[in-house]
Amino acid sequence: MKKKIANMSDTNLLLTITVVVFFVMYIGAILFQGKGFLKPQTFFNILNANASLIILSCGMSIVMITGGIDISVGGVTALVSMCCAVYLDYHQGNVFVSMLIALAIGLAFGAVQGYLVAYLDIQPFIVTLAGMFFARGMTTIVNSAPFNVANEAFVALKETRVIVPGMGSVNKLGKYVNAYVEIGVVVALITVIVLFCVLRWTKLGRSFYAVGGNRQSALMLGINVKRTRFLSHLICGLLAGIGGFVYFLHVGSGSASHASGMEMNAIASSIIGGTMLTGGVGNIIGTFFGVLSLSTIQNIVSSAGLDQAWWTGITIAAMLCLFLVVQSVVIAKKKKALKAE
Repeated sequence: MKKKIANMSDTNLLLTITVVVFFVMYIGAILFQGKGFLKPQTFFNILNANASLIILSCGMSIVMITGGIDISVGGVTALVSMCCAVYLDYHQGNVFVSMLIALAIGLAFGAVQGYLVAYLDIQPFIVTLAGMFFARGMTTIVNSAPFNVANEAFVALKETRVIVPGMGSVNKLGKYVNAYVEIGVVVALITVIVLFCVLRWTKLGRSFYAVGGNRQSALMLGINVKRTRFLSHLICGLLAGIGGFVYFLHVGSGSASHASGMEMNAIASSIIGGTMLTGGVGNIIGTFFGVLSLSTIQNIVSSAGLDQAWWTGITIAAMLCLFLVVQSVVIAKKKKALKAE
């Protein structure tokens, strides 16, 4: 058994821990919080509420794998929501162009921040902190008052549901209700699959891991470290734009307070999913389960009657510390087992 653990890669080992912890928590929720968690729609509601966070966390994981960080994604999400809302409502715009606006905003942030980090060698935390403040400030400049979008085409798209066959349930009135997911969930799942394939089977994906593991070694292998770091931030910015539109599609409004603290949830989800802050280790599937674990623990806390915001914060902090300790212990034991051989 010890030999099998030693032979597992750091990424796969941490992924296994994350998946096991999620299933243990969800089964615990079913046993102690009632049969509500047993309904498929409860799980789908977790996906509906966190589709945008899944996308943002995937982008965050890409950057963290290369040894960086991006704390501007929450601000970019708010800016995308407000810009799209103003365009659709005040300028009678169409949904397709609003999508292009979201992508353009995300790419602009990714390109500028990526250039400053990769080619001018400025610390990612400082650069993206400035990006966060800039995005939040621009959101208020675009429009300071929160409002709901009434654009008919957008509302129709927002209310579109994808029926999941065979997963419905009978309500208290004896009527069968279909299980469903929002369009944003489909986008999030596609994002997870695409990025998983990129990291696992492409040269660019291997370059991300190599740069995060050891930049000097990556240079010796002929990897363009600066370009790789730039692309990681560019992809993160693009995903922030996509995630921002998915978030906008879920809430259906523009507000300067939107996505407050979302960047921290994205970082927490990535860490819980097995992405190391030091870089070189991480898995998109793990990040996906990290988001689910974070949301599940929030639902458990809420179902237990602890609705105050600080209880959720305390629980997430404890969970994050636990996973950091588990990561450190597991990696240390694995290295010790390899040395013993």
